[in-house]
This record gives sequence, C-alpha cells and structure tokens, in this order.
Amino acid sequence: MINGTEKILVCCGTSCIANGALDVADAIEQELAARDINGVEVCVTRTGCSGECEQGPIVRFMPRDLMYYRVTVRDAAAIVDSLEGEPVKKLLFKKDKQFFEHMDDNPFYALQHKVVLKDVGIIDPLSLDDYIARGGYEGLKRALKMTPDEIITEVEKSGLRGKGGAGFPTGRKWRTAAGYDVFPKYIVCNGDEGDPGAFMDGSTMEGSPHAVIEGMIIGALAIGAEEGVLYIRDEYALARDHIQHAIDDAYAAGILGESILGTDHKLDLSIVRGGGAFVCGESTALMASIEGRVGEPRAKYIRSVQRGLFDNPTVLNNVESLASIPTILRDGGEKYAEIGTDNSKGTKVFAMVGKVKHTGLVEVPMGTTLRTLIYDIGGGIIGDRPFKAIQTGGPSGGCIPEELLDLPVDFDTLVEYGAMMGSGGMIVMDDRSCMVEVARYYVDFLCEESCGKCTPCREGLRQMRAILTDICEGRGKPGDIELLERIGHTMQDASLCALGRTAPNPVLTTIKFFRDEYEAHIDGKECPAGVCAKLTQFAIDPEACTGCGMCMRACPAGAISGDRREPHVIDPHLCIACGSCREACHFDAVLTERRPA
Repeated sequence: MINGTEKILVCCGTSCIANGALDVADAIEQELAARDINGVEVCVTRTGCSGECEQGPIVRFMPRDLMYYRVTVRDAAAIVDSLEGEPVKKLLFKKDKQFFEHMDDNPFYALQHKVVLKDVGIIDPLSLDDYIARGGYEGLKRALKMTPDEIITEVEKSGLRGKGGAGFPTGRKWRTAAGYDVFPKYIVCNGDEGDPGAFMDGSTMEGSPHAVIEGMIIGALAIGAEEGVLYIRDEYALARDHIQHAIDDAYAAGILGESILGTDHKLDLSIVRGGGAFVCGESTALMASIEGRVGEPRAKYIRSVQRGLFDNPTVLNNVESLASIPTILRDGGEKYAEIGTDNSKGTKVFAMVGKVKHTGLVEVPMGTTLRTLIYDIGGGIIGDRPFKAIQTGGPSGGCIPEELLDLPVDFDTLVEYGAMMGSGGMIVMDDRSCMVEVARYYVDFLCEESCGKCTPCREGLRQMRAILTDICEGRGKPGDIELLERIGHTMQDASLCALGRTAPNPVLTTIKFFRDEYEAHIDGKECPAGVCAKLTQFAIDPEACTGCGMCMRACPAGAISGDRREPHVIDPHLCIACGSCREACHFDAVLTERRPA
C-alpha cells in the first residue's frame, strides 16, 4: 500500500500504440475515476517508448518503480487494485520461474546507461513542465551565459561524434561553421531515419521532443544561427506532431522566437517533411530536398559548414547528437567524456530487432560488445536457436558472424571488419537466415533508393542485384563471387556519396564471413539455410512429428495433410517453399532438402 502521489506511466510509443496502449491508458483512467483510492493521488501519464517493445504495452508505477509488461485493457482493474494491494503477478518480469517487480530487476534495463533516452518513457512528451522538472533547458540557461567559443569548447571536451553514422566530431563541425562570417547561418536536424528496422530517432522525437529542440538552440547559439529546420521522415507522423507541439510550447514560453529566455538571442524553428527517399539522409541531398530540389548529393569538396542550406553556412546534426547536447552543457563535457572509449565517447542508442528475444530500444556506453547487447540485454536468440549474424549500420552496414560477438561497438572497430555502427540499427539473425538472400535483400533496397546520379552506385547496384538474384535462384556460376567483389570495391572507390561507398558492405561482409554459403548456392545449387525457394523443398520427419497440426494451419498453399496425432506429409508439387511450416513447428520436425533440378 502507498500514500501520497503515484504516477502510472503508460508507454505510448508507436509500437505500444499499435498493441493497444492508448486503450489501456483510457481503461486505467476510467477505472480510477470509478474508485476511491484512500490516501493516494493518482495520475496517468502517456509517455514515449519505454524501450522493450517486445513486451509492450508497458505500464510503470512511480515513484515505487513497479513495472508491468504485455498489459491489456482487461488488466486495468487489477492494475488499479495493486495501488493498495499486491502486484499483479502475471504482468511482472519473469526469469528462472521467479517474478520481479522493478525495472532494474530486468537485465534489458539494468545494463543500459541512458543519456539521450533518460526522459523517454518517463515524461509526458507533450508537457513542457515535465521536461523542465527533470532538468530540461538547464543546459540552455548555462549556454546563454557563455560565449560561442566556450559552448563549442564544452562540446569538444565531451568528445561527442555525430551519431547519424559518420562519426565526425561535433565540436569541430560547430567551430568550423562558427568561423565563417557569412549570414544567415542555419542549424538543421536530420530526422529522416530510413534504415529498415531502425526507430531510434523517431522514438527520441516522440518521447523527448524538447531535448532535440534544446540541443538545436544551443547549437544555434554556438554558430550564430537564427533559423533552424527539422527534416523529419514523412512516415513519422507521431514524432512530427510531438515536435511541432514542443515548438509551439517553446514559443509560448519564450524559449524560441525573438528573445530566447529574455536575452537578445533569437531562433526560429520549422519542420520540413521528408521526401520519402533514403538518400535524403545524406547531408547535401537532405538540404537539396529542404530547398525544394531533387534529393541528390553533391561533390564533397564543397562543405556544408561553408556552403550548405541555401548556399550559406549550415550545421547538420542528427536527432541523437542534438539530444545529447543538453546533458553535455548541463553536466559538463568532461563528465560526458568519462563514458565510452578513448575514441568513441558517450553512449549510443540502438534499435535491436530480428531474431532476438527482447527487441527494442537500447542505450549503452560506446564500446559495449555485441554479445552483451544480444545475450545479456536482448536475452539471446528466439527459441534458443544458434546465433548466425548481426547486421549493423542499416542497409549499407555489414554482417558480423558469431566468432566476432565480442567486438566492441564503436565508430572505428566495426569499420575494421567491413561493417559500421551507422545510425544504430541492428538486425539479429539465427541459423535459418540465408546470408546470400540477406545480401540480395539489402542490395535490392539500395538499388531502389539510389538517386542514380553517379554511375558506380547506379550501375554497380543493378549488376550486384542481378548476380545475387541468379545465385539465389540457382543460376549462379563460377566467377560470380569474384565479380561481386570487384564491383563492390569499385563502388567503394568511385561513388559520389556515402550511400554508394557503403552499399557493397552487406555483399562484401557476407562473402568474407559466409563464403561457403555462396559456394553452396553456386556449386551445389542448394541453400543451406533453406530460405531460397528455387533451391529448397521441405519434408516432415515422421519420427519427430507429433501430428499437432500447427504446420498444416500455417501453410498458405494447402500442401500439408495428415490426421491429428499422426505424422503429417508435405506434397512437394503444392509446396511453394515459403518456410511457414518450419517457423510454426515447435518440434524441429520440418526438414529442408535440396530441390531436385
């Protein structure tokens, strides 16, 4: 039983909303309205993403830090009952047959170190007061008492590097832009998060929009800008709404506009909706899109800090970098630099998805190993299947195999192995992933997203896609692997922008670490993982089959027959080799075989 004030935090990030979180919050409020809770003042707060998306919707009590998982509307009454009684056992975190009440009992949260996400999942993102109550805009107040040089020096002390993927030192970028005596200057936020499986920036904008705005204001003070633009992915409707709401509140509170907190500094912010092109995540293509032109990159000998938006000095930072700035200014750059490694300071936010048990949003110190992320925080592989690879850095990142699980994740180490940290997307794969098909998927994505301006990227991706498709469909031939490598190295050397230079990474890393799979596809005309439909057929092991019928119900082609509790059979003439039966079977009774020529 509690006394005083209790907050019930309901995660209303995009994932939890999709699972009914708004209805859960409404149901709890209705239940509270119908009760008389003795000695307790209770309010329900709809927050941003709590992080552990696999377990959502998530409900958390504060200040006693009671946490519930996979909550439904039907649980509302029991949750309200637990204000004065025992916790709802079935909703608690469970490990080794024991139930745990608190967030820190769950390794998913206990092993994180939150800087960017410190308020996400705790505050109401639509409440300026909530943000201020947790130290919001204290960094700005300090910055207003400093010179631009002092602000930049503080950022340089922090060692902050751009978290959008490039890893360029933020302080150096700001100092260079500040040195140009050309006006107007601009500060731009890159919220055009287009990587498959990535949702770090979107969740940050949804859950703590004022942190991004505060970072932009501090950056504007440092370089002498009076206008800023947030370029936000068009699909991020919730993030865009929350950012706009925060901008409106900041204007009303005198934080933005003609007089920032009563000083003679000014800044106006506006939102531009992304054009839907992956290449617009590249700095110069993004600025072209803001200007209303086709989103194509330009040659990098012209630097954006000198001639960027509207041909004027411009600083472009991504959402995560900007959301780190308030903490750096409030607590000091040296304190931030204590986190991470010698060359990669601070923390990094990752979106961990795929075949990992606990998918979601994770923030850890730079240098944390892949093993810690996947097994200690993520809980390991679904079904305890063998880990095969993790794809880091988005569609143009690389695939890292099991023998490299102890690599530290930072800006430089992954590059040494042909991958990259990128903006923070991580896709975990098990033994049922075909690495040739993975490479083909990403190349196909990049082929469609390439702007086509430069020949190496445009034609290189098309040729790679054709070769990989042939390999996956049984038409691969000797020399294809070597040809893929030559095309990839040419793209790395000759492409105009980072999209083209990094696009071969999925192909080159899968060839480097999983060459045997390519050879099996080409020489043996078989897919070891049983994924490529033109090379695979499925059969059922009668000894292992229990006749449960799960495979039969999952089959979209009606290719499986059999009586209940009797071994089932797959008709190879009807089977489309989609693999649904194998995914549905809990007894490993579905076997993969080489499809006859």
